Amino acid sequence: MKKLLIFLLITMMVTVSACSQDNSSAQGDKKEGSDNFVLVKGGYSKNKKSNLYDKKLRISDFYIGKYEVTQKEWNEIMDSNPSQYKGDNLPVEMVSWYECVEYCNKRSIKEGLEPYYNIDKEKKDPNNSSEIDDMKWTVTINSDANGYRLPTEVEWEYAASGGQKSKNYTYSGSDNVDDVAWYWINSGDKKLDGEWRWEKVQSNKGQTKPVGSKKPNELGLYDMSGNVREWCWNWYGEALDSKSGAVRVWRGGCWLSDDSACKFSYRGNFDANGKGADQGFRLCRNK
Repeated sequence: MKKLLIFLLITMMVTVSACSQDNSSAQGDKKEGSDNFVLVKGGYSKNKKSNLYDKKLRISDFYIGKYEVTQKEWNEIMDSNPSQYKGDNLPVEMVSWYECVEYCNKRSIKEGLEPYYNIDKEKKDPNNSSEIDDMKWTVTINSDANGYRLPTEVEWEYAASGGQKSKNYTYSGSDNVDDVAWYWINSGDKKLDGEWRWEKVQSNKGQTKPVGSKKPNELGLYDMSGNVREWCWNWYGEALDSKSGAVRVWRGGCWLSDDSACKFSYRGNFDANGKGADQGFRLCRNK
């Protein structure tokens, strides 16, 4: 009887220890999942191929997501998945600029952070000159808030170019686009060649790919070339920090674009209410 009690006691101790290890592991996974941001050290652009190089523009420190926002992350906040190509670890797409700033605020509130944006859906933005955008929400910022936000165009390019660790690459993390980007050549069933044509991309079943499945850049950031185009905060204009305009900036190229659009220095634009199966985003936060 005594031996049986000792055996039961040992069994209980082993079980408790195992449960404790499981809980510790789960907590560790959760911590790792919430830590997918990189602190980008500020300074002057070092990449000679950057639009920022030699502009005497000093960038402040900021945090930026290692990955593009995934469908799982979007669904957890918005209770929906608008993406054309479904998969938890695929980047969310078919999201407008307006929906992305709304996501930023809702996620901030859920995580106990101060929302970065003030969103007025009733007041038409006087700085928006688009003839296509029928929403024109007025969106302003709380510059000192610690909540999630879109990167500015300057922050996006600085991070994509490697920041203070830059090695003067053409694409974000390499001079070989195939090392770091999903684009029209490699995003389908087989590797394509020749000139870009939509029919070729479509018949090859090109689409988005799981985030982080190519090599990162010098700062440990993934998919800043290719996969999905990424919304930035700014209006598109001659200046990188235009205060008004008809369209918002996107950067980085995508799974159906050619290699030139995947260069970190390439500047693209789209109406703020626009959506596409190649249009996503990543998050930033103030330091």
